[in-house]
Amino acid sequence: MSVIRTQISLTEPQMRRLKLEAQRRRVPIAALVREAVDRYVPADPGDRDAKFARALAVVGSCHSGSGDVSARHDEIAGEGPW
Repeated sequence: MSVIRTQISLTEPQMRRLKLEAQRRRVPIAALVREAVDRYVPADPGDRDAKFARALAVVGSCHSGSGDVSARHDEIAGEGPW
């Protein structure tokens, strides 16, 4: 894997968190940055759109029978085993 050197600007709290995570995982800061890019910036933007479209397709496809789940979702989700 060839790499390209670059320079980024971070706030002090961001850099502090990044250094602590790198130390905790015993990896270079650059490895964490590459991992974050791979995780949050899709290689194929169309893939993100397709996943979003699939997620939207399920909205409204289930029925709880109570009729008020959308209004009480925080209350109801808080009752779950998670």
